Amino acid sequence: MQSVLEIQQTDAVEVRDDRELLITEEQVSDLQRAQAPKGVYCAVKRILDVILSFCGLAVLLLPLALVALWVYIDDPGKVFFVHDRVGKGGRLFKLYKFRTMKMDTPKNMATMDVEDPDRYITRAGRILRKLSVDELPQLFNVLRGDMSLVGPRPLIPQEEDIHTMRHRFGVYAVRPGVTGLAQINGRDLVSPAEKVRYDVRYVEDFGFKLDAKILFATVPKLFGGEGVVEGYDSREAAEEEVAV
Repeated sequence: MQSVLEIQQTDAVEVRDDRELLITEEQVSDLQRAQAPKGVYCAVKRILDVILSFCGLAVLLLPLALVALWVYIDDPGKVFFVHDRVGKGGRLFKLYKFRTMKMDTPKNMATMDVEDPDRYITRAGRILRKLSVDELPQLFNVLRGDMSLVGPRPLIPQEEDIHTMRHRFGVYAVRPGVTGLAQINGRDLVSPAEKVRYDVRYVEDFGFKLDAKILFATVPKLFGGEGVVEGYDSREAAEEEVAV
Protein backbone atom coordinates (compact mmCIF):
# COMPACT_ATOMS: atom_id res chain seq x y z
CA MET A 1 0.00 0.00 0.00
CA GLN A 2 1.34 3.40 -0.94
CA SER A 3 2.12 6.02 1.66
CA VAL A 4 1.20 9.64 1.22
CA LEU A 5 4.82 10.54 0.55
CA GLU A 6 5.05 8.03 -2.27
CA ILE A 7 1.87 9.39 -3.82
CA GLN A 8 3.13 12.95 -3.58
CA GLN A 9 6.17 11.91 -5.62
CA THR A 10 3.93 10.70 -8.48
CA ASP A 11 1.39 12.38 -10.68
CA ALA A 12 -1.45 10.78 -8.70
CA VAL A 13 -2.07 14.04 -6.85
CA GLU A 14 -2.26 17.30 -8.69
CA VAL A 15 -0.75 20.12 -6.67
CA ARG A 16 -1.21 23.76 -7.50
CA ASP A 17 2.11 25.57 -7.44
CA ASP A 18 0.44 28.85 -6.51
CA ARG A 19 -1.30 27.50 -3.41
CA GLU A 20 -0.73 29.24 -0.11
CA LEU A 21 1.13 27.22 2.51
CA LEU A 22 -1.06 26.36 5.49
CA ILE A 23 1.93 26.11 7.84
CA THR A 24 5.23 27.96 7.75
CA GLU A 25 8.50 26.83 9.29
CA GLU A 26 8.40 29.75 11.72
CA GLN A 27 5.08 28.61 13.18
CA VAL A 28 6.49 25.26 14.30
CA SER A 29 10.16 26.10 14.77
CA ASP A 30 10.00 25.32 18.51
CA LEU A 31 8.53 21.83 18.10
CA GLN A 32 10.63 18.68 18.44
CA ARG A 33 9.97 15.18 17.12
CA ALA A 34 7.85 13.12 19.52
CA GLN A 35 9.02 9.65 20.46
CA ALA A 36 6.87 6.78 19.18
CA PRO A 37 4.65 5.45 22.00
CA LYS A 38 5.73 2.15 23.54
CA GLY A 39 4.54 -0.03 26.36
CA VAL A 40 1.53 -2.05 27.42
CA TYR A 41 -1.01 0.66 26.68
CA CYS A 42 -0.34 0.41 22.94
CA ALA A 43 -1.78 -3.11 23.00
CA VAL A 44 -4.47 -2.23 25.52
CA LYS A 45 -5.59 0.72 23.41
CA ARG A 46 -6.13 -1.53 20.38
CA ILE A 47 -8.13 -4.03 22.46
CA LEU A 48 -10.29 -1.20 23.83
CA ASP A 49 -10.80 0.14 20.32
CA VAL A 50 -12.06 -3.24 19.10
CA ILE A 51 -14.38 -3.77 22.07
CA LEU A 52 -15.80 -0.24 22.15
CA SER A 53 -16.24 0.09 18.38
CA PHE A 54 -17.95 -3.33 18.17
CA CYS A 55 -20.27 -2.46 21.05
CA GLY A 56 -20.91 0.97 19.57
CA LEU A 57 -21.86 -0.47 16.19
CA ALA A 58 -24.12 -3.04 17.84
CA VAL A 59 -25.91 -0.48 20.00
CA LEU A 60 -26.18 2.09 17.22
CA LEU A 61 -27.22 -0.34 14.48
CA LEU A 62 -30.86 0.78 14.40
CA PRO A 63 -30.11 4.52 14.73
CA LEU A 64 -27.48 4.23 11.98
CA ALA A 65 -30.01 2.45 9.75
CA LEU A 66 -32.51 5.27 10.35
CA VAL A 67 -29.88 7.90 9.55
CA ALA A 68 -29.02 6.02 6.35
CA LEU A 69 -32.70 5.99 5.39
CA TRP A 70 -32.96 9.73 6.12
CA VAL A 71 -29.92 10.46 3.95
CA TYR A 72 -31.45 8.49 1.08
CA ILE A 73 -34.93 10.04 1.38
CA ASP A 74 -33.50 13.57 1.58
CA ASP A 75 -31.38 13.08 -1.55
CA PRO A 76 -31.79 9.66 -3.27
CA GLY A 77 -28.51 7.99 -4.11
CA LYS A 78 -25.52 6.54 -2.28
CA VAL A 79 -25.87 6.66 1.50
CA PHE A 80 -22.14 6.54 2.26
CA PHE A 81 -19.10 8.06 0.67
CA VAL A 82 -15.69 6.49 0.87
CA HIS A 83 -12.60 8.62 0.54
CA ASP A 84 -8.83 8.24 0.90
CA ARG A 85 -7.30 9.42 4.16
CA VAL A 86 -3.77 9.12 5.56
CA GLY A 87 -3.30 6.71 8.45
CA LYS A 88 -0.57 5.33 10.67
CA GLY A 89 2.84 5.34 9.03
CA GLY A 90 1.54 7.64 6.30
CA ARG A 91 -0.38 4.78 4.63
CA LEU A 92 -3.65 5.45 2.86
CA PHE A 93 -6.94 3.86 3.89
CA LYS A 94 -10.59 4.22 2.93
CA LEU A 95 -12.59 6.34 5.38
CA TYR A 96 -16.37 5.93 5.69
CA LYS A 97 -18.87 8.70 6.35
CA PHE A 98 -22.53 9.34 5.75
CA ARG A 99 -23.01 11.33 2.56
CA THR A 100 -23.86 14.94 3.41
CA MET A 101 -23.64 16.51 -0.04
CA LYS A 102 -25.99 16.20 -3.00
CA MET A 103 -25.48 13.60 -5.70
CA ASP A 104 -24.93 16.35 -8.30
CA THR A 105 -22.01 17.85 -6.36
CA PRO A 106 -19.00 18.30 -8.69
CA LYS A 107 -16.72 15.32 -8.16
CA ASN A 108 -12.97 15.30 -7.56
CA MET A 109 -12.95 18.97 -6.62
CA ALA A 110 -11.88 20.55 -3.36
CA THR A 111 -14.66 22.31 -1.49
CA MET A 112 -12.77 25.58 -1.88
CA ASP A 113 -12.89 25.17 -5.67
CA VAL A 114 -16.65 24.62 -5.82
CA GLU A 115 -18.75 27.71 -6.43
CA ASP A 116 -21.09 28.28 -3.46
CA PRO A 117 -20.41 24.88 -1.80
CA ASP A 118 -23.13 25.44 0.82
CA ARG A 119 -25.84 24.89 -1.78
CA TYR A 120 -24.63 21.33 -2.31
CA ILE A 121 -25.01 20.34 1.36
CA THR A 122 -28.25 18.41 1.87
CA ARG A 123 -30.78 19.34 4.54
CA ALA A 124 -29.96 16.13 6.40
CA GLY A 125 -26.26 16.68 5.83
CA ARG A 126 -26.30 20.09 7.47
CA ILE A 127 -27.65 18.58 10.69
CA LEU A 128 -25.47 15.49 10.52
CA ARG A 129 -22.35 17.65 10.16
CA LYS A 130 -23.30 19.96 13.00
CA LEU A 131 -23.82 17.01 15.36
CA SER A 132 -20.92 14.99 13.87
CA VAL A 133 -23.30 12.08 13.24
CA ASP A 134 -21.86 11.79 9.72
CA GLU A 135 -18.63 10.55 11.36
CA LEU A 136 -20.21 7.54 13.12
CA PRO A 137 -19.53 5.06 10.26
CA GLN A 138 -15.86 5.51 11.17
CA LEU A 139 -16.50 3.08 14.01
CA PHE A 140 -16.13 0.49 11.25
CA ASN A 141 -12.71 1.97 10.43
CA VAL A 142 -11.78 1.61 14.10
CA LEU A 143 -12.93 -2.01 14.15
CA ARG A 144 -10.85 -2.72 11.02
CA GLY A 145 -7.74 -1.19 12.56
CA ASP A 146 -7.49 1.80 10.20
CA MET A 147 -8.26 4.22 13.02
CA SER A 148 -8.53 4.52 16.78
CA LEU A 149 -11.31 6.11 18.79
CA VAL A 150 -8.84 8.80 19.87
CA GLY A 151 -5.96 10.24 17.90
CA PRO A 152 -5.04 12.98 15.41
CA ARG A 153 -7.77 13.39 12.81
CA PRO A 154 -6.94 11.72 9.45
CA LEU A 155 -6.12 14.08 6.60
CA ILE A 156 -6.64 13.93 2.85
CA PRO A 157 -3.46 13.23 0.81
CA GLN A 158 -3.45 16.72 -0.72
CA GLU A 159 -2.61 18.47 2.56
CA GLU A 160 1.08 18.18 1.79
CA ASP A 161 2.49 20.83 4.09
CA ILE A 162 0.63 19.42 7.10
CA HIS A 163 1.70 15.87 6.19
CA THR A 164 5.30 17.02 6.02
CA MET A 165 5.03 18.40 9.56
CA ARG A 166 3.31 15.26 10.84
CA HIS A 167 6.08 13.08 9.44
CA ARG A 168 8.78 15.37 10.78
CA PHE A 169 7.38 15.44 14.31
CA GLY A 170 6.43 11.77 14.59
CA VAL A 171 2.65 12.13 14.51
CA TYR A 172 2.21 9.18 12.13
CA ALA A 173 3.53 6.82 14.81
CA VAL A 174 -0.08 6.51 16.02
CA ARG A 175 -3.39 5.69 14.35
CA PRO A 176 -5.65 8.60 13.43
CA GLY A 177 -8.73 9.02 15.58
CA VAL A 178 -12.45 9.64 15.34
CA THR A 179 -11.85 12.43 17.84
CA GLY A 180 -8.74 14.12 19.17
CA LEU A 181 -7.22 17.05 21.04
CA ALA A 182 -7.92 19.56 18.26
CA GLN A 183 -11.59 18.49 18.16
CA ILE A 184 -12.12 19.32 21.84
CA ASN A 185 -10.09 22.53 21.65
CA GLY A 186 -11.80 24.49 18.93
CA ARG A 187 -12.35 22.07 16.05
CA ASP A 188 -12.82 24.19 12.88
CA LEU A 189 -11.58 27.28 14.71
CA VAL A 190 -8.10 25.79 15.24
CA SER A 191 -5.46 26.85 12.73
CA PRO A 192 -3.39 24.21 10.87
CA ALA A 193 -0.29 25.11 12.89
CA GLU A 194 -2.22 24.74 16.14
CA LYS A 195 -3.56 21.37 14.98
CA VAL A 196 -0.02 20.13 14.41
CA ARG A 197 0.85 21.26 17.93
CA TYR A 198 -2.09 19.33 19.35
CA ASP A 199 -1.06 16.30 17.27
CA VAL A 200 2.49 16.37 18.63
CA ARG A 201 1.25 16.91 22.17
CA TYR A 202 -1.02 13.88 21.84
CA VAL A 203 1.88 11.63 20.84
CA GLU A 204 4.08 13.05 23.60
CA ASP A 205 1.41 12.53 26.30
CA PHE A 206 0.07 9.28 24.83
CA GLY A 207 -1.75 7.25 27.46
CA PHE A 208 -5.04 6.08 28.92
CA LYS A 209 -5.55 9.22 31.00
CA LEU A 210 -5.37 11.52 27.98
CA ASP A 211 -7.59 9.26 25.85
CA ALA A 212 -10.22 9.12 28.59
CA LYS A 213 -10.12 12.90 28.97
CA ILE A 214 -10.64 13.41 25.23
CA LEU A 215 -13.47 10.88 25.01
CA PHE A 216 -15.36 12.42 27.94
CA ALA A 217 -14.91 15.90 26.48
CA THR A 218 -16.04 14.86 23.00
CA VAL A 219 -19.78 14.59 23.63
CA PRO A 220 -20.41 18.18 24.77
CA LYS A 221 -17.82 19.60 22.38
CA LEU A 222 -18.65 17.79 19.16
CA PHE A 223 -22.21 16.56 19.47
CA GLY A 224 -23.19 19.94 20.87
CA GLY A 225 -21.93 21.55 17.66
CA GLU A 226 -19.28 23.61 19.44
CA GLY A 227 -16.52 24.87 17.16
CA VAL A 228 -18.38 24.00 13.96
CA VAL A 229 -18.20 26.61 11.23
CA GLU A 230 -20.63 25.74 8.43
CA GLY A 231 -19.04 26.22 5.05
CA TYR A 232 -15.60 26.41 6.65
CA ASP A 233 -12.98 24.65 4.58
CA SER A 234 -10.22 23.15 6.66
CA ARG A 235 -9.24 21.01 3.65
CA GLU A 236 -9.82 18.01 5.90
CA ALA A 237 -13.28 17.84 4.35
CA ALA A 238 -12.06 18.84 0.91
CA GLU A 239 -12.75 16.73 -2.16
CA GLU A 240 -15.88 15.19 -0.67
CA GLU A 241 -16.63 12.61 -3.31
CA VAL A 242 -19.87 10.77 -3.91
CA ALA A 243 -18.69 7.16 -3.93
CA VAL A 244 -18.95 3.85 -2.15
